[in-house]
Amino acid sequence: MNKIVEIIANSQSYAIHLTRISIFIVMAWIGGLKVYQYEADGIVPFVANSPFMSFFYSKDAPEYQEYKNPEGKTVQKNIDWHQDNGTYLFAYGLGAVIVLIGALTLLGIWYPKIGFVGGLLTFGMSLVTLSFLITTPEVYVPNLGGDFPTPQYGFPYLSGAGRLVLKDVIMLGAGLICASDNAKQLLQKPVQ
Repeated sequence: MNKIVEIIANSQSYAIHLTRISIFIVMAWIGGLKVYQYEADGIVPFVANSPFMSFFYSKDAPEYQEYKNPEGKTVQKNIDWHQDNGTYLFAYGLGAVIVLIGALTLLGIWYPKIGFVGGLLTFGMSLVTLSFLITTPEVYVPNLGGDFPTPQYGFPYLSGAGRLVLKDVIMLGAGLICASDNAKQLLQKPVQ
């Protein structure tokens, strides 16, 4: 058992590199999906209700609720509404930013300055995403009138969207760990 503990203790730098790779995989995948209609449609409740991002859309919340496309289904009037709203254009830009942040974090394996910036941006992006737990009604289970002895809707009952957002607590910590590791590397380098 002591040998396993010793191996794990001595592999911290590899674990942090794995964290950078993990951040990149998540960011590249999710950011890359923003070019698809269903993913762009899916982020509308978050963006429309966010004080940090709602200005990117031309329509006000909660109008989007009338134009939701079910995943995998195409309803032309809904797509037209999203085009007028700026949904797809914003999603393309957001996707590119997310992929870029993931790449910057990954580059921290070789370039501490770039990785430091990437880690801080991952941390910051996660703070914005976690703000959706406050601003987006769809993150909590709605009251659908079920017969329960006690209500099981609203806070703290997370919907699928809420559970997805809450996972960014992990990205928050992981980004800060990566930034911290790169900061340590920068401080250890001799002044030139």
